[in-house]
Amino acid sequence: MYSRISTVRYTRDCCTEPVERLKEALADAEAVLVGAGAGFSASAGLVYTGPRFEENFADFIAVYGFADMYSAGFHRYSSLEEHWAYWSRHIYLNRYAQPVGRPYLELLELLRGRDYFVLTTNVDHQFPRAGFEEERLFRTQGDYGLWQCSVPCHEETYGNEAAVRRMVAEQRDMRVPAELVPYCPLCGAPMSMNLRVDGSFVEDADWHAAKERYLAFLRRTEGSRLLLLELGVGGNTPGIIKYPFWRMTAANPHALYICVNNGEAFAPKELGERALCIGGDITPLFAAAVGRAAGEA
Repeated sequence: MYSRISTVRYTRDCCTEPVERLKEALADAEAVLVGAGAGFSASAGLVYTGPRFEENFADFIAVYGFADMYSAGFHRYSSLEEHWAYWSRHIYLNRYAQPVGRPYLELLELLRGRDYFVLTTNVDHQFPRAGFEEERLFRTQGDYGLWQCSVPCHEETYGNEAAVRRMVAEQRDMRVPAELVPYCPLCGAPMSMNLRVDGSFVEDADWHAAKERYLAFLRRTEGSRLLLLELGVGGNTPGIIKYPFWRMTAANPHALYICVNNGEAFAPKELGERALCIGGDITPLFAAAVGRAAGEA
């Protein structure tokens, strides 16, 4: 079903073919639809394992033996005080303390002056922080910077920056003070993250407005020379970006699908020459595409 024959590799020391093909595709496109997954943020430095995890969660690792931030987020902690000690640190590290990743800034540079839209499953807020306009973004899976009622008793979300910063500063022995535990202002239930992990996820007014803008972009660009640029999308939620991108490319004879992924660059063989799979790290690829040496500030 899938073809890996068309995959071209890109590394810091590789040939320039993938870079030139990416630049040609951008220049030829009438519109660009970007689909960004976790691999894009990982390339930008937001990794959930290794030293970054170990240095910031040594106490939780010592007690629970966690291997990464992802699995630690699903643990059922013994109290809300402990739950928010972990999650406030997780939010702070990945939403507020992490610098904007270089590939996000370079993608914005590559898209400047073009008709584009971004569909992403990433919840780290890197796109807005890099300067992407909210009108061009649809963040389908939520945002680390938002809380919601855990029930939920109403379809509204709440910004958490001030509360999270205070939790991080005041927690002791893997617990936040009881008075910092957040509760729903309407029903009194504990608050939870606005992340799509089950059927309780709140799709607030901003979420629905972003969805409508995304659908309007699809209607407006239907049949055009559309470049569908998939970045770092894995197999966790392929029904949001990967499969729809394949279907849209197949249905539009003028469309081109480009998949950039370090280890999972593939496409249906039926797309033929209208699919380009680039295997390798996104960061050096984008750096070369904008004419910046890898690692250059």
